[in-house]
Amino acid sequence: MTISIDDYKALSRELDPKKLQKTMLNLLLKLQNVERGSLWIERNNMYECVESSGHHSEAIKGIKLSPNEKSIVGWVIQNGEMTIAKAGADDRHFSKIEQDFEIKSRHILCFPLLLKGKEVYGAVQVIDTSSDGAHLNLNPEYLNMLQEMVDIGAIALGNSLEFQKQQTKYTQLSQTLSSLRGKNSIVGKSASVSKALKLVKNYAATNYPVLISGESGTGKELFAEEIHVQSDRATKPFLTQNCSAIPENLLESELFGYVKGAFTGASANKLGLFEAADGGTVFLDEIGDMDINLQAKLLRVLQENEIKPLGGTNTRKINIRIISATNRKLEEEVRSGRFREDLYYRLNVLPLKLPSLHERKEDIPLLTEYFLTREASSNHMLPKQLTPEAMSAMKTHKWPGNIRELENTIKQFQAMVAGDTIQLSELPAHIANPVTKTETSFTGQEADSLQSSSDEANSTLNLASMTWSELESHYVMMLLKKHKWNVSQAARAAGINRSTFDSRMKKIGITKRVD
Repeated sequence: MTISIDDYKALSRELDPKKLQKTMLNLLLKLQNVERGSLWIERNNMYECVESSGHHSEAIKGIKLSPNEKSIVGWVIQNGEMTIAKAGADDRHFSKIEQDFEIKSRHILCFPLLLKGKEVYGAVQVIDTSSDGAHLNLNPEYLNMLQEMVDIGAIALGNSLEFQKQQTKYTQLSQTLSSLRGKNSIVGKSASVSKALKLVKNYAATNYPVLISGESGTGKELFAEEIHVQSDRATKPFLTQNCSAIPENLLESELFGYVKGAFTGASANKLGLFEAADGGTVFLDEIGDMDINLQAKLLRVLQENEIKPLGGTNTRKINIRIISATNRKLEEEVRSGRFREDLYYRLNVLPLKLPSLHERKEDIPLLTEYFLTREASSNHMLPKQLTPEAMSAMKTHKWPGNIRELENTIKQFQAMVAGDTIQLSELPAHIANPVTKTETSFTGQEADSLQSSSDEANSTLNLASMTWSELESHYVMMLLKKHKWNVSQAARAAGINRSTFDSRMKKIGITKRVD
């Protein structure tokens, strides 16, 4: 029987590996006019029969042979060559499989399954069980044609198996991430993170206020939520409010609520955050930016466990735990009079200091892998990987924006890097090729103190050569770098409102926000 174009098409059309295995084996049996055959794959350091046909096929499928045992399949996989063997006369024949079979093998023809690079990953054998053992066509030219057909089928099968493997991996990954999608994770094994997590566990067993400090982007809200989740309030609300994001009057109404007619536009009663979180936890981020007058009202909440809505006359009892966070040094704010000392001590019953990312460099690969995996899942893709050189540059970078900056950088990779591997050259320039301090033309440190008249002259010369917009751009960048991209602190240093500073940033084209 000759090999037709349709035979080749039968192999190329099928994408499902199980169906392709069966198609390939049955085609070989038809072309050799025999009924028994099997297809084997090298898997987990064993030779496993993944498809079988003919007499006793159910007994053969699923059998695993050790590479240390003599077998025709093992010889073909190990040598990468086609072979012909007479059952019983060839010591490579693993006759133990057939010892209980009524119909036994007479003549065996076995082909290797090769990938494009000639790597052997399995074998397929056809077996003549006729009494005279003379049904196989062993003409060399015919066998060469069969080998060519097997090679095509082997490549198709190899690709199909690899695709299925990756698809399974992606499915498992998606399922894992889907289960975590509603819950962020604290990632890290460094000593500083382990210490913080131990405090989280201890603090969760109490109801005392917690004050979380650390640079912007270190994950303060994440740790606050973890305290809540591990506490006996876990089934109750966890509500958050950024104290620097909105004006004082609006912040008060958000926290305490208001009654109808309290102010123009208050057409109905509104429940405040404190009351809405009754029984649970309220997280107040950037507590250091709270207005001094509102601080007094927050102090009463902590002391008396009661609130009075804006415009209301009656107080209401509440049961909440307050966790607050700041990237400021509140001790200095207290000394300067910008933060109430009594409130500070009320909030700081249980302090939790979070490390900056450059203090926990050993966690950068873990965080990078976590964000790459999460972003890949969100975009229905397989995760990208960084080369060792790229990862080394990531670990060397100072990360002024901490974990938030790292997360945003990973999102850039997802959108901008086309391949599966992220090379050093594909990292942002400030990470791949960091500018040293001596190469920087105008730094925050230089602006704070020009130590010599020469420095002053150079600074004056640089300033005089700038346009007004260039000067403003340098000034804004200087403040942002000095305050580690915390817009609120930069605005305060400039002596203007945050909203004004923010609008100036946008006008001059500074859009990077990691605060």
